[in-house]
Amino acid sequence: MTGGLPRFYPILDAGALAARGCAPREAAEAVMGAGARIVQLRAKGLLSRELLTEAEAISRMCRSRGVMFVVNDRADLALLADAGLHVGQDDLPPRCARELMGAAVVGLSTHNETQVRAASEEPVDYLAIGPVFETGSKQNPDPVVGLEGVFRARRLTQLPLVAIGGITRENAAAVIAAGADSVAVISDLLPQPFSLRELSRRATEWMRAVEE
Repeated sequence: MTGGLPRFYPILDAGALAARGCAPREAAEAVMGAGARIVQLRAKGLLSRELLTEAEAISRMCRSRGVMFVVNDRADLALLADAGLHVGQDDLPPRCARELMGAAVVGLSTHNETQVRAASEEPVDYLAIGPVFETGSKQNPDPVVGLEGVFRARRLTQLPLVAIGGITRENAAAVIAAGADSVAVISDLLPQPFSLRELSRRATEWMRAVEE
């Protein structure tokens, strides 16, 4: 682990997985089997019983293996599943998130130097910076910050820093060298064609790429 976070930070997008006929819990088991020490579940839309069941199953797996479990955006789901919470600039304010989550892990996304400076005063456990490169995982992405943006963010905060956005196994080392403690991966985690076996193999490749 580096800076309080594992270097490889896989984000499992429930929608992207559903399009591939894969349940989030299956994907979580595959990446944890490859050695991942943190898992984030990203699920947009209304809370459903099925989604809660998946989150609770992932939470149990994470607890049994000593893996950190974080839910993106959804404080309700995070609380029900006994997970940490990651919020964005337009989500629940960090101080409100902390009040709700208590001692659980709370992360915050930032996209520029102004936001990094402000975030360093918030009651959060880590910051994300990005998008580092062009990304297709968001419909309306913020402007690309590049490696220079990671470098500048590193100089502005002592909090663990997660880089996100367009990061691949080929450029991950450069992102770490720029100052990121951890790299979050969404699209490049999913092999094509998709299978759980290939997902596990891709996660293993990622572990090696960041020298976990």
